[in-house]
Amino acid sequence: MARASTANFHEMVLEVETTPGSGVYAKLCGLTSRGPSRSHNMQTSEVPDCDDESLPAAVERAVQSSEVTISASGVWAAQSHQTMLDWWYSGQTKNIRIGHLKADPGDTEYETGPAYLVSLNNTAERGQKVTAELDIQFDGLPTRTAAASS
Repeated sequence: MARASTANFHEMVLEVETTPGSGVYAKLCGLTSRGPSRSHNMQTSEVPDCDDESLPAAVERAVQSSEVTISASGVWAAQSHQTMLDWWYSGQTKNIRIGHLKADPGDTEYETGPAYLVSLNNTAERGQKVTAELDIQFDGLPTRTAAASS
């Protein structure tokens, strides 16, 4: 019996391009949870049976569009304070990437592309560190880059 090969927390990263067009990325500091979500928006059609229209129609589906979003949360870190506020207040996209650092050679290691910081929330509670919650949405589908051979 072969056991599944798994990844640890630090091997799935969320990074933001530090200077537009530079190709240099840095992690958003303080995040203790990050969850990429990939979904298809579906359309359905009811297709009747031509030989016996008294039978229930079959529901057939087709992908209308696809999207990738990321929810993240953690503590509000001074190292990422200005980056996150500038990104949100700009209303513009930033190049980001999701890194699957334990990907096998040839498998997808990075999902990269422009994304919007759709929501940025903070919570301050007495006796606790200030927390952050982020909702990030890619503008289109990210580009997938394969892990290099070792």
